Amino acid sequence: MKKYLILSLLFVFIISSCSKDYLDTKPTDKVDGESVFNTVENASKLLNGIYRLMFERTEEVTSNQQNKPGVGGILLNIDFMGEDLGISNNNWFSSEASWNAHRVDNNIVPQYVYRTFYRIIGNANYIIDNVDAAVGTESEKARVKSEAITLRAYAYSYLVQFFGKRYDANAKPNSQAGVPLPLSTKDNDMPRATVEEVYAAIVKDLEDVIALNVTTRTNKSHANALVAKALRARVALTMQDYPNAIKYAKEVIDAGEFPLMSEAAYLSGFNNAPNLSEVMWASMPTEDQGDTFGSFFGQIAYNANTSFMRANPKRINSALYSQIAATDVRKKLWEPTPTADNFPLPSTAFARQPYMSRKFAVKVVGGPSLGDVPLLRSAEMYLILAEAYARNGQEGEAQNTLFQLTSVRDANAIKSTNSGAALIEEVLFNRRIELWGEGFRWLDLKRLNLPLNRTVVPNFVSASVAGVMEIPAGDVRWQFLIPRSEMEANPNIGEQNP
Repeated sequence: MKKYLILSLLFVFIISSCSKDYLDTKPTDKVDGESVFNTVENASKLLNGIYRLMFERTEEVTSNQQNKPGVGGILLNIDFMGEDLGISNNNWFSSEASWNAHRVDNNIVPQYVYRTFYRIIGNANYIIDNVDAAVGTESEKARVKSEAITLRAYAYSYLVQFFGKRYDANAKPNSQAGVPLPLSTKDNDMPRATVEEVYAAIVKDLEDVIALNVTTRTNKSHANALVAKALRARVALTMQDYPNAIKYAKEVIDAGEFPLMSEAAYLSGFNNAPNLSEVMWASMPTEDQGDTFGSFFGQIAYNANTSFMRANPKRINSALYSQIAATDVRKKLWEPTPTADNFPLPSTAFARQPYMSRKFAVKVVGGPSLGDVPLLRSAEMYLILAEAYARNGQEGEAQNTLFQLTSVRDANAIKSTNSGAALIEEVLFNRRIELWGEGFRWLDLKRLNLPLNRTVVPNFVSASVAGVMEIPAGDVRWQFLIPRSEMEANPNIGEQNP
């Protein structure tokens, strides 16, 4: 584990000033960490470096692969592992989509996921351990510390879902192997904590941040107390802890700071977080930080001038699309029969294919393939709240909450009268269309212990995923393998996943 945790205090300090010299940096055990934390200002620069790591393609980690731009690339990977997002032929994401790459311990995919999140954790731990002694105001120390703790919890929330078995509220304590749980810079070569222990640490971190109640932040690229509450609601839903999912999702909604977007904003390309009222948290690369071919938008935006997008427009599950009401604004995010008139493209080099997406668009056509990567939206809070109410026996509240969302998306929406399994299925349907392309479907299938079934998707191309069309619930392939390099470097890691 130390191999991943020493990845660099110096790394984040340098990239915060937009230098490319970080490619030649030394590991953190060669850096005078104490001098870096002389001031809160320096600690804040380190924090900015972590945020940049979340959207940047790190060449030493990904061997310069274009489809791995930080956390955003991971979210795209797992959407390709579901059934609602597909492409027409075998391409860059096919090894992920065919459920092969994450099951090979020396493949770049498990290493990319493992290393990206442990970099966030390792550098967050440096901040958490040292910022209290830095020179600066107590309010600034609290802000920097609370953001670092939030980032650590965020990273662990993904690691435990990728590398551990699903959390099961009916099987407490969840003693299945999770991931190593370093909570200090002094923690190295640790064994795998249990899934229960990892979730307990995540909950503690988020509740500590909520108690600090730091509401100020530089912009939407940074976390604050409401972001922590939203993540706490998300984690509670994953743990089937419905009372807490209700509590925290409702607190976020009731705060009123992130109202649902207008129809015009909803159709504007999901690329400009400051102008999108419901975006709570986003990675926000500036033009000088752009990566034309390796960005999140370079892999998903319909008008990104990349070979991956020109030839392979991203398509929605046509059976799912057919269920969306004609008057629902979300139906406009995809085009079943694209033409030059109803789906203009930057040039004739771009292909048109049925059910292609226009949800994501680059900020500047012909410029860097950039946009703000959504990490949290208030729409998710309505969906969490509605699902938690429904599963907690509060069906009237679930119907009302779902209608609060659907009535904004569709002026002709009618409040649901469904109950039981039908109501839950209605909420899940809205999750699938609302959060498409944002990294949720695979995680939802796993948390709900559902199978993957692409055979019911009329427009899913089997050849694009090497014929892998079904994965049973509970199959070993729902876990990523621990990278071989970690297994070899950490003598205490224990057994590999089955």
